[in-house]
Amino acid sequence: MRKKLTCMVAGLMVISSLAACGSKSTAPAETTKAAETKAETTAAETNEETTASEEKTAGALETATGKFTVGFDQEFPPMGFVGDNGEYTGFDLALAEEAAKRLGLEFVPQPINWDAKDMELESGNIDCIWNGFTMQGREDAYTWVGPYMANNQVFVVNGDSDIATKEDLSGKAVEVQKDSSGLNAINDNAELLGSFASLTEVADYNTALMDLESGACDAVCMDSIVAGYQIKSSGKNMKILDDTLAAEEYGIGFKKGDDALAAAVKDVLLEMVADGTVEKISNEWFGSNVFTLK
Repeated sequence: MRKKLTCMVAGLMVISSLAACGSKSTAPAETTKAAETKAETTAAETNEETTASEEKTAGALETATGKFTVGFDQEFPPMGFVGDNGEYTGFDLALAEEAAKRLGLEFVPQPINWDAKDMELESGNIDCIWNGFTMQGREDAYTWVGPYMANNQVFVVNGDSDIATKEDLSGKAVEVQKDSSGLNAINDNAELLGSFASLTEVADYNTALMDLESGACDAVCMDSIVAGYQIKSSGKNMKILDDTLAAEEYGIGFKKGDDALAAAVKDVLLEMVADGTVEKISNEWFGSNVFTLK
């Protein structure tokens, strides 16, 4: 009897041992299977998110005509203007054309009246405003790509003028473009504005500079980038005052909330920076790399 009991106990111990071994081998398998399932689920979710992101970007770029329409002021050299051959040209337009090409879209430069730019953008007639467009004071009104270039608001006078500082503009006739950052800068300086004999708003800076040359006004408030280019390219006897009215930066303005298209344009511009395309275009227009987008 004792021998039988001993055998039974030994048998139970063997069975218990086998059960324990079976338990140890099963748990890792179940854990591995759960981990694999979780990994597969995570990968699937990641793929879905990536696909959704790609589809969103693609949708932002797919218009009914497959075009990228850029609104610009055709009287704003060197950013955008009519060249000697009658074609639209300029630094901003060169960048925009290359960006459109890389996005697989047809580039359409669309000249607009500067004071109607918001209406053009809101109506969908243009996809963005890309033409020496100042960001300061407009930060919340658009979805921006930028800043990509620095600029100042300055005063231009004739080369033989006795005007040397902003204070010398007291009692003088000044001109500025309608709905421009130059106009905003003047309006923000009540003391300076009050010292002028008159402030006239004109449609474009070409008109203002012609008025300056003819003596119809004494000074023009405008972008330093444009002023420097105009004086150099035309050879006119004009000078830029050392006094700066306002420092600012240029950006590309998209309709508020048009984030996907803006992001796509920014990505392709950074690609152009990386491969040296932007530097090449900048050197062609300014003799140095003025592009600052990061």
